Amino acid sequence: MYTLYSMQSSGNCYKCRLTLSQCELPYTLEDVDIREGATRTPDFLAINPNGKVPVLALPDGRTLAESNAILVYLAHGSPLLPEERFERAKVMEWLFFEQYSHEPYIAVARYWLSLHPGGREMQAARISDWLEHGHRALGVMERHLDTNGFFVGGRYTIADTALYAYTHVAEDGDFELERYPAIRAWFERVKAQPRHVTMDTRPA
Repeated sequence: MYTLYSMQSSGNCYKCRLTLSQCELPYTLEDVDIREGATRTPDFLAINPNGKVPVLALPDGRTLAESNAILVYLAHGSPLLPEERFERAKVMEWLFFEQYSHEPYIAVARYWLSLHPGGREMQAARISDWLEHGHRALGVMERHLDTNGFFVGGRYTIADTALYAYTHVAEDGDFELERYPAIRAWFERVKAQPRHVTMDTRPA
């Protein structure tokens, strides 16, 4: 059985729980609270020297970090990761976009403005930059979804999983989603997928 080292409120961890559910893979959950320094202990650094969640422990004891790498591993051989070479590369393209152009602004704004006590005051000088770059990423998504039901190949893949995780809670970071009707319509298509679970869901 898999073990996922996870923080419940983290979108990067949520995307892994969602993929585990959609691939019908049983797993246990180990809660790790970064705000309490739990990722900096010797025991945790032994499984991920980078000191971050999520980390997936495989049944054979090997471990894998970085959320989108975990998604690729879990989705291998399933409809969530295309076999065709170009479509698989397009999935990777969106995964890289999510980590480079999307997550550093939308996820970071959400963390400081909604999850970290006093974060809005502590990071006041950075908010406008987060909003500018985050809206740029949302604009890229909106233009794509205006003419496409999903991000790759006309069907749901882990590209959608990765982008949904932080986008659907972007308002926690002061991003107004009313201006993005195509994204909001896509939310409903994502939620309609088989074995979809919400961010607060935990394994039985």
